[in-house]
Amino acid sequence: MNRESVVAEALDLLDDVGLDTVSTRRLAKRLGVEQPSLYYHFRTKRDLLAAMAQAAMAPHADAPLPSSEDDWRVWFLENSRSFRRTLLMRRDGARLHAGSTPTGDLDRIRRKMAFLVTSGVPEREAQMAMLAAGRYTVGCVLEEQADVAQPGSEDLPDDIPTLDHEAAFEAGLALILGGLEQRITASGPATVAPPAI
Repeated sequence: MNRESVVAEALDLLDDVGLDTVSTRRLAKRLGVEQPSLYYHFRTKRDLLAAMAQAAMAPHADAPLPSSEDDWRVWFLENSRSFRRTLLMRRDGARLHAGSTPTGDLDRIRRKMAFLVTSGVPEREAQMAMLAAGRYTVGCVLEEQADVAQPGSEDLPDDIPTLDHEAAFEAGLALILGGLEQRITASGPATVAPPAI
C-alpha cells in the first residue's frame, strides 16, 4: 500500500458512496487494513480529501498548455470545458474540488495567465475572467451533480422541462467570453488627445 493506491481507492469509494459517506474507516476496510495505518500516508481526513481532489483533477491538469499560435478565445472556452468534463468524471467532483486549494497547479495557472496577457487581454481582466469562469464552472457542475443525485427527479410532471445542463453551461460561458471581449474593446488602446488650438 502506498499513497497513490490509497488515493485511487479513496476515489473509487467516492464514486460508490458519495462525498458525505467517505470516511477513513470505510477506506481502511476497503483496503483491508486497520484505520490507523492510513495515518502513515495522511495525517487527517482533510489531507486525504486534498490529495483526492488533486488526483481527480489530473485529466484537466495534464491537458496541453496553450501555445502562442492559439486563439485565446477558443482556448478560454476549451479550458473551461476541460475543467467541467474533469469535474463530472467523479461523483461529487465539484464538491470535492470546491473544498481544495490548487497548490500543485500554480505554475500552470501562471502560464495560462501569461498566455492571455501576451494575447492582448489586460492582466486584471484575465485574472477576473479566469476566476469567474472557474467559479461558474464549479457552480454549474454542483447543480448538475445535485440534480442527478436528487431522488424522485425522474418523477417530475411532464410540463416541467428538464434542463440541458451542457447547453446551459455553454450559454453562460459564451456570456462570460462576450463580456470579456466587450471590456477589452471598451478599454481599447490608449488615445492621445489632440493639441488645443
